[in-house]
Amino acid sequence: MSGTASLPLHMPTGLPGFVPAAALGTACVASFILLLTFSPQVPGDTATAATLDAILLWNSLLPRAAIALIAGAALGLSGALLQRVLRNPIADASTLGIASGAQLALTLGLAVLPLLSGVSRELVAFAGGFGAVAIVLALSWRRGLDPVTVAISGMIVSLIAASLSVTLILARGEYAMSIHIWGAGALNQQDWNGVISLAPRLAAGIVAAALLLRPLNVMALDDSSARSLGVALHAVRFSILILAVWLSASVTATVGIIGFLGLAAPTIARFCGARTTGQVMTAAPLAGAAVLFLADTLTQLLGPGFSDLVPTGAATALLGGPLLLLLLPRVHGFSSVTARADTASRLLRKPAIALSLLAAALAIILALVLTLGLTDTGWSVAMGLLFSELLPFRLPRILAAGGSGAMLGAAGFVMQRVTGNPIASPEILGVSSGAGAGLTAALFLFGFSSPAIMLLGMALGSFAAFLVMIAIAGRSGFSAERLLLAGIAISAFCMAIVSMVLAQGDMRSYILLNWMSGSTNRAGAFEAWTAMIALVVLTAPLFLMIRWLTILPLGTGLSRSVGLGVLSSRLALAILAASMTAISSFLVGPLSLTGLIAPHLARLLGFRKLQHQLAAAILIGAGVLIMADWLSRIVIYPYQVPVGLFAALIGGPYLLWLLGYKERTA
Repeated sequence: MSGTASLPLHMPTGLPGFVPAAALGTACVASFILLLTFSPQVPGDTATAATLDAILLWNSLLPRAAIALIAGAALGLSGALLQRVLRNPIADASTLGIASGAQLALTLGLAVLPLLSGVSRELVAFAGGFGAVAIVLALSWRRGLDPVTVAISGMIVSLIAASLSVTLILARGEYAMSIHIWGAGALNQQDWNGVISLAPRLAAGIVAAALLLRPLNVMALDDSSARSLGVALHAVRFSILILAVWLSASVTATVGIIGFLGLAAPTIARFCGARTTGQVMTAAPLAGAAVLFLADTLTQLLGPGFSDLVPTGAATALLGGPLLLLLLPRVHGFSSVTARADTASRLLRKPAIALSLLAAALAIILALVLTLGLTDTGWSVAMGLLFSELLPFRLPRILAAGGSGAMLGAAGFVMQRVTGNPIASPEILGVSSGAGAGLTAALFLFGFSSPAIMLLGMALGSFAAFLVMIAIAGRSGFSAERLLLAGIAISAFCMAIVSMVLAQGDMRSYILLNWMSGSTNRAGAFEAWTAMIALVVLTAPLFLMIRWLTILPLGTGLSRSVGLGVLSSRLALAILAASMTAISSFLVGPLSLTGLIAPHLARLLGFRKLQHQLAAAILIGAGVLIMADWLSRIVIYPYQVPVGLFAALIGGPYLLWLLGYKERTA
């Protein structure tokens, strides 16, 4: 890892370190006093009422405060260990996929074996978390655990794990839904068992971290220097990773996912003046404990009738997006996906014929999925009367999937041209997650609103996310690594908003779960017509904007020198891309990665002119999602895998391959 960036020692501040630390501590004490003072009391002055008040205090309020402090400290220490051992200022259980892997393992274990004991639950969470981080590190090892590659690999692993969790939840119904609500990070306690279980693990983690303090100090140097001082790098890294994953998985098994606290705590510790490794390892657990305690107290104070406003884990996850954006200037490393946007493996001499062949292939796929399927007796080809009977059921969902795939392909193409980055797509840049935040806002403001209101909310959310992305990328000169990390930050923030409503457990949560899974089960005439009309209306103008799409990747200065209105052109393209993303996300969810795959395949096939690339991306996107929808219905027949998840499982490996792809130099 000699080529990776070193971890920044501290964050600059104009205040002495003790001032923000004292302010945070004072806020914690004051909020807890308010909670004790104004918390509801059992009505009446009888001895029974006093006894019930004492029971609530000693068996609910105080254990909850204690578990918040202990869990926060464990996650703070875990984050500090991960950031030091990986030399990555944005490493934590969320960004490395540990939390999602642990939740997937727990969801799988609890859904299949509901009677797992507490010890087994922690072991399952550790196995899931360690498996996830092992995949992330394996993907990033060849590039020296470069922070950008680690972050993107963690995002992919988290995406796939979250997709599988949602599928299990939908398959298991109400029971697994309760698992998901718990997994959002609820600190509610009914006794001291959680504290008794987690406190010894934190104490053991602190002792182990103290014993590893010298190797941690040496690991601030490069690998060769550390080896010359006698440190067994691989053994030490493995030991520290085991410790960090064990701490975070223990918290996940006990209280659910507490998002991004491991990222926030070391950052706050450095902001408060911690500089040396020992100081960070001491201050980070204290900062984590204070932040989680304060967040949990505020969720109780601000909730109606002192019921939780949102699960504490969902509330702390809102820290993730802003903190990642704040830390972007401190993240250095080489991007593994900086290939030129116009790279093609070969040049097609007759692109019109190739496009005709793609269209013919799409027609064949359409005929295949309309006629061929599985039944209880095996494969069946629908012909004649059977075909007529099945057509009203199959055609709408196929048109919805195909139209969504085509629009995602076009939206990904636009985003890659506007940003000049071939890895850009609605899913990677957080635009699909922005649609989810818009849908959440629509459900929160209007209840069970009409599809038109939900579509409008999703379009506004996507548009806002894309504008923020363009602004951030523009400030860094559309740097590939800044763009990708900013996309992860925006996605984290938007999905935290979704989680806040998702954890309520009402019908709005079920709507959001179905949206996240990307199911086309309920696609009917409205969804089919929406997809087809939107596809024509939103993609046709793009062929008239080829000049803009050609010039914009060349940079702002050159674009203006040739008379192009950069702001107006980007705004118009952003509106089109956001609208296509919102409608596609409404129909098939946010997880497909089709917006990344389709433009890449168009270039790899040899299409060089932009109008040909755009047309090919539209055709390929439609074909990918139609095939994904068909395969999702037959792969585990009679059950169905949601199409968004199935497409993500196809696109995820492609993105992983892209991370490891190294363009040949001339």
